[in-house]
Amino acid sequence: MKSNPRSMLFTMLAAGALTATTAAFAAPPARGEAPGIYQQELAVCGHNQQDRAACIREAGAARQAAARGGLTSAPDYRANALARCGLQQPADRPACEARVLGSMGNTTTNVDGSVMGGGLIRESVTTTMVPVAPAPMEPQPMPMPMPRPMPAPIR
Repeated sequence: MKSNPRSMLFTMLAAGALTATTAAFAAPPARGEAPGIYQQELAVCGHNQQDRAACIREAGAARQAAARGGLTSAPDYRANALARCGLQQPADRPACEARVLGSMGNTTTNVDGSVMGGGLIRESVTTTMVPVAPAPMEPQPMPMPMPRPMPAPIR
């Protein structure tokens, strides 16, 4: 039987990938990692809108970061967003905070979209009642008289 170098290389790569995958699943949890988190992250790969290979790479990178103690609890996104609102002009700050915190007072907030779809769009609508004061009575100017049409020439 004649062997093809290309097919031998492919077989060796496939066997290596299978060994690496098996070792990854059999490896004990990394320091600071809850048991089964890595397997749960791998189970999601292929069932979301992300490329499967990229998803597996990210799960492995997260596992390595957890082993180094680089992963902590989730960041407080709300506090981060409110801190950004603090940079707005004083007149715009309440509307910014309403978008972050949701509907409050006379402001309604709508959030549309998704992170996987490209981002969230936050819209807030503030209803403001303007008091109506009666208009002062002013004398109205006299309208201009209408010009009369020219009489037709006599023939």
